[in-house]
Amino acid sequence: MKAIINTQYGPPEIVKLMDIPIPTPKPGEVLIRVKASTVNRTDCGFRSAEYFISRFFSGLFRPKNKTLGNEFAGIIEALGAGVTNYKIGDQVFGYNDKTFGAHAEFMTMDALGSMALMPTGWTFEDAAALTEGSHYALCDIHAAKVQAGQNILVYGATGAIGSAAVQLLKHFGTHVTAICSTPYMDLVKSLGADRVIDYTKEDYSNSEQRYDFIFDAVGKSSFGQAKKVLTENGIYISTELGKNSENVFLAMIAKYKKKKVLFPIPSINKSDVDFLQSLAIAGKFKPVIDRSYTLEQMVEAYRYVESGQKIGNVIIKS
Repeated sequence: MKAIINTQYGPPEIVKLMDIPIPTPKPGEVLIRVKASTVNRTDCGFRSAEYFISRFFSGLFRPKNKTLGNEFAGIIEALGAGVTNYKIGDQVFGYNDKTFGAHAEFMTMDALGSMALMPTGWTFEDAAALTEGSHYALCDIHAAKVQAGQNILVYGATGAIGSAAVQLLKHFGTHVTAICSTPYMDLVKSLGADRVIDYTKEDYSNSEQRYDFIFDAVGKSSFGQAKKVLTENGIYISTELGKNSENVFLAMIAKYKKKKVLFPIPSINKSDVDFLQSLAIAGKFKPVIDRSYTLEQMVEAYRYVESGQKIGNVIIKS
């Protein structure tokens, strides 16, 4: 089978398209013919190891998972011993940041892992993008203990995480103000945002509006800026470490503050995927798709994702 292999950390050019054997599912696993996956910030971070701390998960000196790709959609081709919750031919989607493997024509997956049946009528490309950005957003929404009726601001509403956050926050009954640039204001409105701010024309922190939760989905703001417009007990969460890793430090002293920074560690499980599946079926969540590449174009795909210009999700067709 064709697979993207990386045996060292570094820029996009270190990945290679190679032919390797099709994996055999172990007991409790399924073999999936991957029809679509994504390139996202998780893949980029594990490939580059720009943040050294990631090596404690991915391998200290070299990658322990030679094929990345955490988000996928495909067809079950074979069942390992003991698997009863899926059958051959099932169309599935899910997320695997433990062993990865979706940047290939086939991958194995724990049958009890973060995976579910694809929503009926969905394409593999749309289903492949259901979990990565949304689970980051969902984790932070839960951490902030969001409640219906609250005023929430999403900074960077056009990325995979931000565009998911807007839709999820509307599902939870909040009033959402979203920040993006001029060309994408209509897109963000279509996701359900109640108000859209063009950051090229307006500084959100100079407003009279106050927010219960400010979610920086792109790491372009700061707590120093956000706290000016937080409510008395408002919460700020960024998906990035911040300048000099300040968000980690500020989160450590959060219990002593009214206005506070949280820095939750993202996680995903089967119930999260089932929840996202239910929203997709109900028409309440659909990931934004930017463009598609093939496995042969993986280096180009990585370059585009790391350019900071992508809108929503970048798809890889296997």
